[in-house]
Amino acid sequence: MLTTTEVRDLTDVDSVLVQAAATGRLLQLDAVQKPVITPGRNGRINATIRPACLRRLTGTVQQPNRTGTRFDFLLDEDATNQLRHRQDPDNARFNIPDGVKRYRLSKVPAACIELADAPADS
Repeated sequence: MLTTTEVRDLTDVDSVLVQAAATGRLLQLDAVQKPVITPGRNGRINATIRPACLRRLTGTVQQPNRTGTRFDFLLDEDATNQLRHRQDPDNARFNIPDGVKRYRLSKVPAACIELADAPADS
């Protein structure tokens, strides 16, 4: 890749056009398009989260923390039942009573949420 000084020194119009196209493409590739996580969107917790009992559970994104790096996540009924039964009975980290149909997880990292639906404005 040419430096800014080298680009300024180019006199060949074709060279400048190729360099401008390459620079534009690199900028596109660098701008990683991350999905916008907003409350109300459906999603799944990916396989990178710990503890492992939370992996691949589905639900609805709730409110973010102040920095937007973590979100509350309301599990759907099926995922709530899965979490209730996935845990070690002797060391249950998430105490989910039998009457609870949808359990709210707090502070799920945004990087661990995979969105399953399209945003409302698209």
